[in-house]
Amino acid sequence: MKGLVFIEFLEMVESEFSAEMVDDIIDESDLASGGAYTSVGTYPHAEMLALVANLSSKTHLPVPTLIKVFGQHLFGRFVELYPGFFQSTQHAFDFLESIENYIHVEVRKLYPDAELPRFATSRSADDNKLIMIYYSQHPFASLAEGLIEGCLRYFNEPTQLEIIDRSQGKGNHVEFHITRLVS
Repeated sequence: MKGLVFIEFLEMVESEFSAEMVDDIIDESDLASGGAYTSVGTYPHAEMLALVANLSSKTHLPVPTLIKVFGQHLFGRFVELYPGFFQSTQHAFDFLESIENYIHVEVRKLYPDAELPRFATSRSADDNKLIMIYYSQHPFASLAEGLIEGCLRYFNEPTQLEIIDRSQGKGNHVEFHITRLVS
């Protein structure tokens, strides 16, 4: 997992909780990195799981909720950090469909060692439903959910999101059924 993701997570924890909370979860997580991340570095995903588990323990918020909220936060940060990805797209469905064949291609150019999930998408004939199928080696479907929700909010498109877990609770193979709410 790229260091940028860890940095953004720790910044979110600091802004939502405190700098002391950041120090506490790093200290309690027994991280090989020591909790020192560079944006271009690559770190084990297990470190993120440890940080989130310790944050959950301290806040009494469920791990999936924390990861989803982080995904929402991270989407907002991506808008700020990488505005070029958002300039040519006017609608959430178009943006979400571009993740696998455009955004991830560009990310791999910058970070060849990035471990990215895969997405397959299909859209209904009436253009009101998008199905995104998430595949990953790591259990971060809640992160994808938060990123999708952040995207829908950014494009200000009222939708209904249905999640179908195809991984028996492992969080690494999920279908997101996104339906536009048409008035």
